[in-house]
Amino acid sequence: MRVVEVSRFGGPEVLTLIEVPDPVPGPGELVVDVVVADVLWVETMIRSGHGGRYFPVQPPYRPGPGVAGTVATVGAGVDPAWAGRRVVARTGDRGGYAERVAVPADGLVPVPEPVGLRDAAALLHDGTTAFGVLDLIPPRPGDRVLVTAAGGGLGALLVQCAHAAGARVVAAARGAAKLDRLRRLGADHAVDYSAPDWTDRARAVTGGLDVVFDGAGGAYGRAAFDLLDPGGRYSAHGTPAGAFAVPDPQQAAARGITVIGIDDIRFPPEAAREYLVRALDAAAAGRLTPLVGQTFPLARAADAHRAIEARTTTGKTLLTI
Repeated sequence: MRVVEVSRFGGPEVLTLIEVPDPVPGPGELVVDVVVADVLWVETMIRSGHGGRYFPVQPPYRPGPGVAGTVATVGAGVDPAWAGRRVVARTGDRGGYAERVAVPADGLVPVPEPVGLRDAAALLHDGTTAFGVLDLIPPRPGDRVLVTAAGGGLGALLVQCAHAAGARVVAAARGAAKLDRLRRLGADHAVDYSAPDWTDRARAVTGGLDVVFDGAGGAYGRAAFDLLDPGGRYSAHGTPAGAFAVPDPQQAAARGITVIGIDDIRFPPEAAREYLVRALDAAAAGRLTPLVGQTFPLARAADAHRAIEARTTTGKTLLTI
């Protein structure tokens, strides 16, 4: 079978397609025929060698955090009724950019019938994170909420969920096309944060903020934090702009601002599974629509990373097998 491997840190060109033997399920495992593989922005950071203490991955390794597909074979001790079922699964350090993967049976989540495998893959991580963040910082009716990196897969989900909770949502992203799509997903206001006065525009339509979901980090996240009113809530869960924008604890405490960071959303397996099931159920009921902007075939995994790094993507990026 074909699988993508990273033999050394570097640019997208280090994503190499190789041939390896098909996986064989061990006890308690299954093999999934992959239809769609998840791609995360953070994978581009890890691949380039900048994972840091949060993502201490070393080559050689196989990228890809999870997949959606159909169970092909089951190992010893696994209910044979899993065979042929549509599932999503995290792949851990085994990698997901592959035609087939062996995964533990206890990590599988069945995909509800109304949900396509593409949408299921898009929700595997972003849906889990969105529902986890919303549990920690639930928006309330009337809250003024800012979502940065709102044009990404996770940001688009947070926009929809905050809107459904009755909040007034400001979506911050780059480019008119992304902003238009976010308005259609429920954003009450949309600001282009490539404009130098984007924070002034956000303040003008809200007067201040109660909640910030920061998926951008860096200078954008720090500027968003400054828009919060005393007693606000802030999630620093994104790094595309360079680093997690975790505010100074003393400054946050002085203003009575509740802060969560990346360590708070590293959920144990049971909680992560619950959040994923909730996200899939919301999609099945028509309450949540993953924003899948582009797909690439497995052989073009490097192009997927290039597009993400060039900021030319909208919503979720996936690999199709």
